[in-house]
This record gives sequence, structure tokens and C-alpha cells, in this order.
Amino acid sequence: MPVARARNRLIGNTLPVSPTQTTATARPRKRAAPEGTSPDVSPAELPNDEEVIGAIILASRAMVAIAVRSLAGNPDDVTLPQYRTLVVLTFGGPTRLADLAEALTVSPSTATRMCDRLVRKSLVSRTRDELDRREVKLAITPLGRKVVADVIERRRTEVGDLLRAIPVPLRRQLVSSLTLLATAAGEAPEIHWGPGWY
Repeated sequence: MPVARARNRLIGNTLPVSPTQTTATARPRKRAAPEGTSPDVSPAELPNDEEVIGAIILASRAMVAIAVRSLAGNPDDVTLPQYRTLVVLTFGGPTRLADLAEALTVSPSTATRMCDRLVRKSLVSRTRDELDRREVKLAITPLGRKVVADVIERRRTEVGDLLRAIPVPLRRQLVSSLTLLATAAGEAPEIHWGPGWY
């Protein structure tokens, strides 16, 4: 899985970031270590499961806090679930209510109430399907699209501030770790992988 794809999922579906190119002189290959081990770390130095779980939970708290703050102060007072709906419609295009509910993993009645609120805020529009008048299509409005863009920009800014506190030599290791974590999480679709991270 490309590094850019995994990193975009983690920081809010932001602009792609290509892996850095190495210009270092090629070195002779070392013999591969057995799977699950590191050639430079003794078993006694490896963290146990509880340490890893604690670190992941701590990092997730920081990420969720950024997600919440990126929504704070938006003039339309959009909640995290509503923002998730806006993102699905932004990147998925006009959608039937049943398909939207499935994408959000909520019941059709919950999706209906959510869309009612977003329609009242002029962030989502409803139109009848031209072929089947019984079907209603939901679509993002220009105002709704602006809300998504503003939140993504605020999130990128805050993650950028966070990144400046991480030493440059450790960033490749960070990218590798986040990629591994995203893969272990099941490689969920980019815009649906977790509440608020779009």
C-alpha cells in the first residue's frame, strides 16, 4: 500500500505526500531477520503488548483531539457525524439515502435525520432521480464543500505544527510505523476509516 495513501487517511484526507527519495550510496544487503524481529534490537528491549497498546491509544487521543478542534468554531456548528456525512458526499458524489446510510454504517432513519439538519443548514441538497422519481439523491452544496475544505485546512495546519516537534531523522520511522498501523487496521476505505478523520 502506498505510504501517501495511508498517511492521508491518518491526517484527514489531505494532499498526497510522496515518499522521500534516498540518494544514499547503495550498501551491501544484510541478511533478513526472522519475521517479527529486528536485527538491531534484542528481545529484552522489545516493548510488550501493553506498552504498544498504550502508545497507540495515547496517539489516537491526540489525533481525535485535533479532529475535534478542527471543527470548533465553524460558523455552521457542524458536528463530527455531520462532517463525516459531508465528506462522504464530497468525495463520493450525489448518493441515494440507502447508500449513504450504508457508507456511514448507520440506519436509514439516522441518516435521514442527519441529512434533514444538513439540508436546513444549506450544506446538503435533495433532488429526485430523473429515472426513478421515488429515489432521492443527496448532494453536497458549495457551502458544504467549503466547510469540508476549511476543516481539512485547519487540520493540516495543526498536524503541521505537531510535525515540527518531531526530529527530521525520526520522520521516516514515523511514516513506516503509521503505514504499518493503517495496514493492520484492515486498510479501510480512505474516507470511512474512523470518526472525524476525513
